[in-house]
Amino acid sequence: MMMRTGSVLAATALLTTLLHAADGAAAATAEGGPPARARRAAPDRQAGHAAALAAIGTGNAGAQEFTTAAARLERVSLYLNGSAAAGRVRVQVRAVRDDPGSAVADAAVDLASLGGPGAGWVEVPLSAAVRPGTRYWLFAQAATADGKPVVWYGTRGDTAGAPAGSLYDGGGWREGGGRFAFYVNPSGPERCGEVEACYVPASLKPARTAGLLADGGGAVEAVEPAFAVGARYVPGSNVLELPSGRWRYLPAGASKSRVVGADDPGALAQIAGSRRWLASGTVPGGSGPRREAAERALLSMRALLRPNGAFAAAWYPFWDFSWPRDSAFAAAAFARTGHDEEAYRILRYNAGTQRPDGTWEARTRLDGSGPPDARQWQLDADGWVPWAAWQWYRTAPEAGRAERLRALYPALAKAADFAAGSLDAQGLPPASPDYWELPTTTANIGTAAPLLAGLNAASDLARELGRDADAGRWAQAAGRLEAAIAKRFAPLGYGRTADGLHGRDSAAAFMAPPFNTAPADLPRALDDTYRELRRPNGGLVPGSDPDTRWGDVTWTASTSFFALAWASSGERAKGGAVLDWVLERRNLLGELPETVDATGQPKAVVPLGWTDALVLLTLGAQEGRGAETPPRARS
Repeated sequence: MMMRTGSVLAATALLTTLLHAADGAAAATAEGGPPARARRAAPDRQAGHAAALAAIGTGNAGAQEFTTAAARLERVSLYLNGSAAAGRVRVQVRAVRDDPGSAVADAAVDLASLGGPGAGWVEVPLSAAVRPGTRYWLFAQAATADGKPVVWYGTRGDTAGAPAGSLYDGGGWREGGGRFAFYVNPSGPERCGEVEACYVPASLKPARTAGLLADGGGAVEAVEPAFAVGARYVPGSNVLELPSGRWRYLPAGASKSRVVGADDPGALAQIAGSRRWLASGTVPGGSGPRREAAERALLSMRALLRPNGAFAAAWYPFWDFSWPRDSAFAAAAFARTGHDEEAYRILRYNAGTQRPDGTWEARTRLDGSGPPDARQWQLDADGWVPWAAWQWYRTAPEAGRAERLRALYPALAKAADFAAGSLDAQGLPPASPDYWELPTTTANIGTAAPLLAGLNAASDLARELGRDADAGRWAQAAGRLEAAIAKRFAPLGYGRTADGLHGRDSAAAFMAPPFNTAPADLPRALDDTYRELRRPNGGLVPGSDPDTRWGDVTWTASTSFFALAWASSGERAKGGAVLDWVLERRNLLGELPETVDATGQPKAVVPLGWTDALVLLTLGAQEGRGAETPPRARS
């Protein structure tokens, strides 16, 4: 989970990044994009994304003549790139370029309300009667408190047949060497958010994705942050309502999304299908923001779940693989919200991708064809998969439940036998990469705690099927492991490693419900760990290992471990406060990010399926309907 990103090329200038995104989105929406005539150069639009023509900061201004067939101006749209955190851009429509008194419309854009520094199309509401066919000038000038530049973008060279642009540099007006960019009364695909990006604050740049479009049958498309600004999901669906009022959705069986009218039959049918699916289970959270977050998490998890049962961590390269750990949490969350088929599908996939020796690769390709690289396998899966199976079994409909468990049982037995056989003379598992996806030289709590949960779960499931010999064998191993954890980890506050050399670890929360019955000394250890791992933005880093530097970027999964542990242990107020912090980090579409930067903004991929599952489990615990804890096995 923690080291998924791979190598990433250094980011280019913000404008280049956003414009490439816009070009990609234009191609992606070709099926439902604007007609060809809307893409051709016209006097009142940007013909290309080439260069800045005019700095319009304090002391400078830009203007361009235009005519319109309309009798009234309701809005204009300019492509701006601003470096200022605060200030305003004054926009006028003038009959005479040099005469402010000739303005027939006057409006201002507040840069802070746009999110500060950023780039993209800015729509400016106006209200003015004009004469069709009469020449007017669009004028723009910015005043900023910090003196940072604001630039009006257009084309580098003149465009044949286009009216002239003009620059004002403090010493007077001069003809521009190109054409500025704007729309008059933009409508339909000319509205930002369809083909062109709305103004995107630079604070959104660290996020690679912003949401998901999904057809409910397996097709998925990530929403780029540049095209999420000003949009929102139609409630209960993965259909986006755009700033124009039109909808973007992924039709059934299509590979690219389309922009359609708000009454499109295909989109309406998809919305109805999503709502039926939500209603087939339960949505925790009561009402208000918590319920909205739960609904969004369920729909995003459904989108990340493949028809074959693979569960993508997120929908972006390097994340678009199935981790047994992430998928186990998703299975547990689906089970606890009553979405039995989805939970069992994940478990069947994990059973089918188990290695012959009873372990799992760190991750697999979504088609189940094996690992995408030589990343070292991770032993914690042998605990997480039986734990998730136990959570499913406790909620599954009784009719046919035992038969379905028997189908999973061979994989669960191999996992439990490997876990039991891996324990050394002291009762500890071997050193293995943990959920940080980094190796340790001695046993770590991120592996030991899940194995304890898995052995207890496997033992209980074995007794359900009358496999008492298996149950006793795994119970004995669970007892040895529990005693070893008490001896080697407890004195260290359940730190990362048994040698005490690698600091604290958010995985200490795995010793709490709903994973394990909490030892008597765990509450203090959790409090101490939480305080040590908390960063100024309010979230947690995974650990305090001196060999790993996390900086002030915090992880929503690690933070959510504590929300779940406290809520499941009866400390709902404490868990609720942490949960609310996580929910407040949702992005502009209401999705949960993988990480949060030092300023509190979403970073990396959005949404992350693991965090979605943790939030759903926590919301259930807050309502007293949380996941149960596998009982201590009896030998």
